[in-house]
Amino acid sequence: MLAFIIRRLLQSVLVMLTVALVSFGLFRYIGDPIQNMVGQEATVADREQLRQSLGLNDPVPIQFARFVANAARGEFGISYRMARPVTDVIMERLPATLELAIISGTGALVFGIALGVYTALRRDGWLSHAIMSLSLIGVSLPTFLIGILLIYLFAVELQVLPAFGRGETVRIGWWTTGLLTESGLKSLIMPAITLGLYQLTLIMRLVRAEMLEVLRTDYIKFARARGLSNRAVHFSHALKNTLLPVITIAGLQIGSIIAFAIITETVFQWPGVGLLFITAVQFVDIPIMAAYLVLIALIFVVINMIVDLLYFAVDPRLRVQRSGRGQ
Repeated sequence: MLAFIIRRLLQSVLVMLTVALVSFGLFRYIGDPIQNMVGQEATVADREQLRQSLGLNDPVPIQFARFVANAARGEFGISYRMARPVTDVIMERLPATLELAIISGTGALVFGIALGVYTALRRDGWLSHAIMSLSLIGVSLPTFLIGILLIYLFAVELQVLPAFGRGETVRIGWWTTGLLTESGLKSLIMPAITLGLYQLTLIMRLVRAEMLEVLRTDYIKFARARGLSNRAVHFSHALKNTLLPVITIAGLQIGSIIAFAIITETVFQWPGVGLLFITAVQFVDIPIMAAYLVLIALIFVVINMIVDLLYFAVDPRLRVQRSGRGQ
């Protein structure tokens, strides 16, 4: 187990160093940071002094080592557009994105597993056929179109939900949440559905396919022959083995929810880091772009690490294989 964790940690460090190199390339080769930080009236001497103070005249390896060391401390410099520390700007926007991702990811996981199990156990029922047909909408329609349709239906026609924004929020320490206010909850409904619908249908169809496959295995037939109830067979035996591949897919989807919330946040003008990244691209705010890349990579690495550990803990075959190799 310890060797498994160490190996995963080393792989994660290599991934983060690769992403850091890409982010460093944004600073080094995309635009001139001096040009973005000073005005047109600045003299050549002023520009050279600023370049020297920022360490831009140092060799590239030294600059990259300095960038990695600063990134490890959560320091990404000053935003070109806002003239504020990038870390402070991201920390202000991060609660909105995490709140949206957690709500949509939890809903997708819970309803995806429940609907997947139901459509597998009642695969010949009319309701299962209706659910599978409707699931094609979540798989086929692009995210931005789903968001626009929801806005048209619930905000324009029915006028029961707000079309944009996060609503009223409450500050708890550094964290801001809209879950404690009525307008915040209403504002969260449509973005959460838009962001989680694709993941919900993907998880549902995966659970259904895996459940049908497991129900045809010999040990399920043996469990039925022993006289076990359908509930025990379906939920104690079949579902447990069905969830093994779902753990990996669900973990990756949670990471993608955070990474690709850009479209949803843009459609609903949700004040998260995704919308911040889009604004940074428009204004070529390289420090925020680099910090966003590192943050998303870190989230993916942490989630993958957790998924690997869960898979190792849930699947006894992996532990047997590891112990067998050790012998």
